[in-house]
Formats: sequence, structure tokens, C-alpha cells
Amino acid sequence: MLWTLIKIAIFLGIVVAGTWATGALMEADGGIRIAVAGTERTLGPLESVIALVLLMVASWLLFKIVGLIVAFIRFALGDTTAINRFFDRRRERRGYDALAEGMMALASGESRLAMTKAAKAERLLERPELTTLLIAQAAEQAGDQAKATQAYKQLLKDEKTRFVGVRGLMKQQLDEGATDKALKLAEKAFALKPKHIETQDILLELQAGAHDWSGARKTLGAKLKHGGLPRDVHKRRDAVLALGAAKDIVDEDKAIEAREAAIEANRLSPDLIPAAVMAADGYIADGKPKNATRVIKKAWSVQPHPDLAGAFARIKPNESPKERLGRFALLTGQHLDHPETRMLKAELLIAAEDFPGARAALGDLAEKDPTTRSLAIMAAIEKGSGSNDAVVKGWLARALTAPRDPQWVCDNCHKAHDGWNPVCENCGAFDTLSWQQTDNPSAALPSGAEMLPLIVGQIEGPSDEPEDAELIEDDDAIESEGPEAAAGVEEEPTDDTSVETANADAPPVEEQPLRKDVK
Repeated sequence: MLWTLIKIAIFLGIVVAGTWATGALMEADGGIRIAVAGTERTLGPLESVIALVLLMVASWLLFKIVGLIVAFIRFALGDTTAINRFFDRRRERRGYDALAEGMMALASGESRLAMTKAAKAERLLERPELTTLLIAQAAEQAGDQAKATQAYKQLLKDEKTRFVGVRGLMKQQLDEGATDKALKLAEKAFALKPKHIETQDILLELQAGAHDWSGARKTLGAKLKHGGLPRDVHKRRDAVLALGAAKDIVDEDKAIEAREAAIEANRLSPDLIPAAVMAADGYIADGKPKNATRVIKKAWSVQPHPDLAGAFARIKPNESPKERLGRFALLTGQHLDHPETRMLKAELLIAAEDFPGARAALGDLAEKDPTTRSLAIMAAIEKGSGSNDAVVKGWLARALTAPRDPQWVCDNCHKAHDGWNPVCENCGAFDTLSWQQTDNPSAALPSGAEMLPLIVGQIEGPSDEPEDAELIEDDDAIESEGPEAAAGVEEEPTDDTSVETANADAPPVEEQPLRKDVK
């Protein structure tokens, strides 16, 4: 820098001196006399100016030559010069070209070429934060997990790339199914970047899967704090986590703590059905039926559900069918057209032996939206109304092949569950279970089973066939649909035998836990 200033000062001095000399020569009458080795020459004013300009050009060239010689000497001595910068820029350009080619190869699926280009870029650029990451991703794509792990561990050494290294190792452990190690790495990644949304989600799912409910609730709070979650979603998921803790406490036979946790979950999200059921059971155990009624009524107003009806029945387990029918008006008076409300009311009327009322309550549900449960209820109504066995068997045969009633189904993997859980048992996703009908119908029956309604519908009176040739026995079939189907329906002696002989592989009609509680 100092040498550059000196050169500029000298050049300006020469320019000033030359300008002054030119002006002086132009004003002089004579010229310049030059004598060299006995030779003498006199230059006029114009010739003197030209000679002065040539002298300035020669001086400039001399400076350049001297500068070039000095640069070569400094280059030879190892100092940074324009020559070094030229080669550095050339090497950097080649390195970035190799890096770009490696990224394009990675995007094209050419993992081996990508690793080769990444190694070349690393040699030319000396930027491990760029090239090592490319090597790790290319190795993962090529299936070389050992090389990818080595690359990610190398990224841990630099503070700027530590998070990327931890995240890469975490992803590897998740792919291998090592959730315990992945959880520890997720905690480290979260500590490095608490605002990273993907890390928050992964950590939350891993903590919920490990039943670390308190840790998961802290992570959920961090998501809310950093703007990664709407407040209403946070409130619901916090209730889900509280309910998960309550379920664990129930498994540990700690009744008081479980009731408190369930009541807290219900307070956080009153429309969460499993929380409402557990909270109601807790209030029932505490001798607070009014509180239990209030909780169930509020949840039913959001969505009718058989588990809510079952919990409502447990408030007064020993009441008569007519008393229960009157008390359940608190629920059946809401959502009158909802299938669950209509089936619940029909079941209550069957238990009270009001079969015409049950038929009116069920309406056309068995025809327009037939399910295993609605068809079984219809069979019970026909049985109680005194219809012949052929009609009853026809409804029961239809129930065997009808779509299943709603279940807890994971929105992520579409796996149906027997009961609600905070985490899907199949894919491990958190808070993805919703009450819905599964896309797949019940298990298929043997060939020709779709003709069962037509076949059994032709049966009139006792059959002359041997007992092991009958398709369906009335009492067994109604019992498979739940006690309420037989409530108020006296058994009639029959010579019919079970469907087990003719259709041993046919799936039984699924029993509904709701109707066991309601009857």
C-alpha cells in the first residue's frame, strides 16, 4: 500500500515537472542543446516537447519493468502478489465449477460422480463446510452410510456446520430405526437451533413416542413461542400430551393422579373425546356425577361418539331402560340427524322394548348408509317386532358384508386402531388419529357370500336340512351385535344352527363397546 502511494506521488511529480518544462520551452526563444560524446545537437521548442514526452513514457515503462521484477522476486520468496492472485482466482473458479457439477450430479442421481466432483472441489476450494456436506449427501444417495457418517462427524468440528452434522446423524438414526439415539441427537439439534421447525417436529414425535410427556410439552411450548404453531393447535396438542400422561398413569394404577391428568386434558381441550371420557370417569370415581354429565354433554355437542355415550351410561349403571331413555334425552336431543344419535336412540328404545319407536328413530339409516351396527340394530328391531326368521337372517347376512362403523384411523398411514392413542402404533405419527370410517370395508367373505341375503331371505320356518347345514343362528348372530340387540327380545326356540359350519371363515360382526354400556 505504501509502495503504491509512493509510485503515485512520483508519477504526479514527473507530470507536474514535465508540464512546467513544456511551458517554459514553449516560451523560450532558443532550444535545448544536447552534447553526447563529442556530438552536439540543438533541439527546437517543438522537438524539446516531444523529447520530454518520450522521456515520461520511458520512465513509466521503467517503473513497470521494475515492478514486474520485484513481483517475481516476491513470488519466488512466497509473498502474495498479483501472480498469486491470478492463480488463486483460477483455482477458485475451477473449484466452484467442480462444486456446481457435483450438485448437478447429485440432483441427477449420479452419486458416484457427485462424490468425485466434491473431492475435486474440496481440493481446490478448501471450503469443507460446502464440500463435506456434498460428500455426505452423495454418500447417502449411494448407500455408503459409513462414508456419510464420517462426513457428518467431520462437520461437527466446525461451529458453523455443527447443526448440519447433528441433523444428518439424526436422520441416519431415524432411517435405521434407532429412536433412542435419534432422540438424543434431536435434543442436541434443538439446543443448537430451537427455532428450526423440522427439528421441533421430529423431537416432539420422538418424545411422544418415548412417552416423555413433560419433555414433549416443553418442546410444544417452544414451538408456540417461536411462532411454529398456531395457538389453538398448541392448546389441543397440549391436551393430547396431558391425556397421554393420564393414560400412562392409569396403566400404573395411580387412580388419583390419572383423574387429575385427565381432568386437566379435558380443561385444555373440552372437545377432545378421549379426554372427555377419561375426565368423566374421573368425576364418576370422585362421586361428582354432575361434573361428569357437564363434560360429556359439552363434548357430545361438538361430535356425537359412542365412547361418550358409554361414559354417560356409567354415571348411573343400575337404572332401568326407561329411566336411561329419559336421562339420555340430554344427548339424543342434540344432532338429531347424526347417525350416532339415531343409532343410540334406537338402541335405547330396543332396550325399553319399544320396537316401533326404535324403527322410527333409526329411520332409513340402514338403507341409505348401511353399516355393521345399523344393520344389526335393524335385525334386532325385526326380531323384537315378531318378524319371521328369514327377515332377521337377511338383515344379519347383510351386516356381515357391510362397511365397518367409524374407528380411530391415522390420517397419516390410514391404519385403523382399536382405541385412541396419542401416537399412531403403525407409523409413530403424533396426534393423527381421528374418528372416521376406514376406506377398506370389512374382511371379504368366501366366494358367493354376497348372495347370502338372497339365500337366507328364502328360508321360511324350520329347515329340513341337518343342523350343521344352516347358515346363521338367530341367537348367536344377535348376541354378536351386542346385548342391546337382544334387550327386550325374548329368545325363541329354533332348530337353526350357527353360521360357523357353512361360513367358518366369515368375519364376525364387530361388537360395539358403546352399546354394552348403554343397554
